[in-house]
Formats: sequence, structure tokens, C-alpha cells
Amino acid sequence: MVVGEMPEGVDLLVVGGGPGGYVAALHAARRGRSVLLVDAAGERGLGGICVSVGCIPSKALIELAGTAHGLGDWAERGLSVPRADVDLVAFQVWKERLVDGLRSGVGRLLDQAGVEVRQGRFRFTRRDQGAVESGAGPPSHVQFRSCVLATGSRPAELPPVPRDGVRVLDSTDVLALDQVPESVAVVGGGYVGIELGTALAKLGARVTIVEPADGILPAFGGQIAVPVARRLARLGVDVRTGTTVVADDGERLTVRGPAGAEEWLDGDRVVVAVGRMPNTDDVGLDALGVTAGADGLLAVGQDRLLTPSVAAIGDITPGPALAHKATAEARVAVDVLCGVANAFDPSAVPAVVFSDPEVATVGLSLDEARAQGYDAEVASFPTSALGRARTLAEDAGFTQLVYVRTDGMLLGAQLVGPHASDLVAEAALAVEMRANLEDLAETIHPHPTMSESFMEAALVGLGTPVHIAAGRAGSRRAAG
Repeated sequence: MVVGEMPEGVDLLVVGGGPGGYVAALHAARRGRSVLLVDAAGERGLGGICVSVGCIPSKALIELAGTAHGLGDWAERGLSVPRADVDLVAFQVWKERLVDGLRSGVGRLLDQAGVEVRQGRFRFTRRDQGAVESGAGPPSHVQFRSCVLATGSRPAELPPVPRDGVRVLDSTDVLALDQVPESVAVVGGGYVGIELGTALAKLGARVTIVEPADGILPAFGGQIAVPVARRLARLGVDVRTGTTVVADDGERLTVRGPAGAEEWLDGDRVVVAVGRMPNTDDVGLDALGVTAGADGLLAVGQDRLLTPSVAAIGDITPGPALAHKATAEARVAVDVLCGVANAFDPSAVPAVVFSDPEVATVGLSLDEARAQGYDAEVASFPTSALGRARTLAEDAGFTQLVYVRTDGMLLGAQLVGPHASDLVAEAALAVEMRANLEDLAETIHPHPTMSESFMEAALVGLGTPVHIAAGRAGSRRAAG
């Protein structure tokens, strides 16, 4: 110990105030632990990236763009609306109120639970101790009995296109725009790039999406992306797949296409959306005797423990970087640190893309199920056959169930269509409870709703379709 370094005793320390961190703090407090939550932004960091510059602001922008663009489609349905004028300055003011309200709500919950929130950057200095740096003064030191590390992630950088926050933007910068750019080049056709590119196109920007894989949304499989690609084409988005960025001269991008030819792409703004990096590079892992993987992730077991007294959760651990995964892990980590048996072993973690149409998946795809040795099949039901979808004038997409052929047990589901983000929870529950096709088919679903697609797809799998002809009910064929 350095002379003069008198550590403060802490029962349970949480590092990071995001969806994993603040839930861990609340759960620990309810288990009777005295909790200190340290976040680099203090109370302004509560809710994490998700609330401040991620999930919430991006969905707010997507809703604005979708509403503004969709007004023009209502004329044939009897509603004539003058041209919509989008004011991003006003949107930013409203968005900040939204974010502040959610952040304050988290703060009140923590205060009511007796959790102390402190601003500062934490770094381990020993296996049970660390330093908290805030401002220009000397760091304070804390010694903890237990610790939950939930430092989250940040947008990944692309060396050929360094971010400057003015012309070259990351996802955080895009959500702070106060005017719609005339043209935008989005580098990355994953979920972030597709969500932001779609929103900007609906707001009136001329958008080009550059993706090195053979198709957009490569993590979700080609068939799922087909309706999304069609909608992007209708919006006038230029999608360049099999294309990589070679260089940026400050005015235009040099890209290399699938045939190896290079060309220039102009754009008032360049949005780099090539993934996220875990925040594990400056937390003092060496003091714990822990080394991050080449990808920056920390290997943990089902108990989420790094050491007997330190757990890691959220974006810094393997698996999808999703807020709801971090929240679920938080409860497991705290239970284990409190001596209560628990394990993070979900059958399925749902994933959503707020594209147009929306995409949601949970559990195994057909290929994944067969690779794991299941005798698996799929049953698909087209969105166009749902009355509710027709009233929304949104008929692109499908609901697809992956199930075991012999007993119909549900292994996974893939949804493409309106409100897929809200519907996927039913599929997640069915997978977790090991429900089968009969369970879904015999559960009475309200009409007319989008949720009927689950019942209808299950009937297809059972060979007794109702609202599509038997000839279209090929349960062994994946939807396209």
C-alpha cells in the first residue's frame, strides 16, 4: 500500500451505471448489501449508453423518421397530410427531456434503495481494492468485499476512416444531429448501420450503405434480411455489399467492390457503424490476475465470476451486447456474490433490429438446430396473410418457427414484420418453457393482431393451416 493511501471499506461495489450495473446495485441492496455504484459520469451516467446515446435515443429517432415518412402513404387510405417538416433541433430538445426523465427515474430508484452513486473512473489496484479518479485531484481508494464490473462498450473505430465528430461520425454523433445531412455514407450493414441508415433515408438524406459481407445483417442470415433489403431499395438506399472501405481523404471514401475495382463515394457525412468494443482496456485487470481475450471480452462461467469476489456482466462478456442480457446477468452475479446459488443459462436471448420491417430472433435457426444434432424443421407463416398487417398496410415479412420434428418442441423463432420487437417475447417464453407446436396452436390468440402469426405458424407445422392454402404450408422450407 502506498503511504497515505487509506482505502474506504465498501461492502459491494458496482462499476458502471448502465442496464447491468444499476440493476446489480438495486438487486444487491434488496439482498441487504451496502452498495456503492461508481460511474465515470456519475448520476449523468445512470442508464448507461442505452439510455443516453443508444437504445432510447435511436428508437426515438427511428419513430420520428418512420412517422414523418409514413404520412405520405396514408393518402389512399383517406388521410391527406401536408408535407411533414422535420425539426431536428426541436427533436433534440425533446429527446434530452426523455433521456433526463429516464435517467432521473433510475437515480430515484437507487436513492430509495440506499445505493450511493459516485462519479469517477475506477481501476483495480489489487484483487480486492481499486482507485477512483475524478477531476484533477488525487484518486480515492476503495476496498471491497464484492464487486460487479459492468463497464459496457463503445463504438468500434475503423482505422481508414478516423472519427472527427464533424464529418466522420459514430452512432452517438448521429443521434445528436440537429439537421438532416443531404447525403450520408454508412459504413457497416449490421443492425446499427441498418437502423440509422433507414432512419436517415426516411428523413430525406441520400444514403449509401457499405458492407463487406455478401449481404446486410450478416449475423441474422440471408433470408431474414431479404424483406429489409427490399424496403431499403424502395427508400432509394444504395446498398453496396461485398464492399470494403480502403481510405478516406477527408472529402470522399475510396471503396473496393466485390470484383476488386475501386471507386469514390461522396457524402456530406460518413457514419462508421462497424460494431462495439468492450471497455476492458483500462480497468486494471492485471491486478486481478485476469487477461481479456483478443476481442477484449472477459471469460466468465455461468456464475459470471472473474474471481471469487469479482463478477463481470454485460457487453464486456461473451454473447450479444444487449441491454436485456446485461440486466439478466446482473441478478445472477449478485446472487452468486451473496452466496445464493444461481447461473446464467438462458435457453434463448432475443435479439431485435429496429429496421423496416423490424427483425427479431430468439433461440436457434434451422441450420444451428441441425448442427446441434436436432432433427429440426421450420414452419412459416407470411405476414401478408394477417388481417392486422393489412390494416397497417405492412405486409412484408414472416413468422418462422424452428421445432423438433418428432415432438414439435420449439427451438427458436425468426420474425420479420411490424411490431416484431414486441412479439418476440412470446417466442422467447415458449422456448424457455419448452413449449411445442400444439401449445402454441391451442393457445387462443386475439384477432385481429400480429400475435396470431405464432398460432398460424404452429398450425402450419402441424399440417393444419387455416389462413394459407395447404400448398403454401411447406413446414420443411425456410421462409424467403
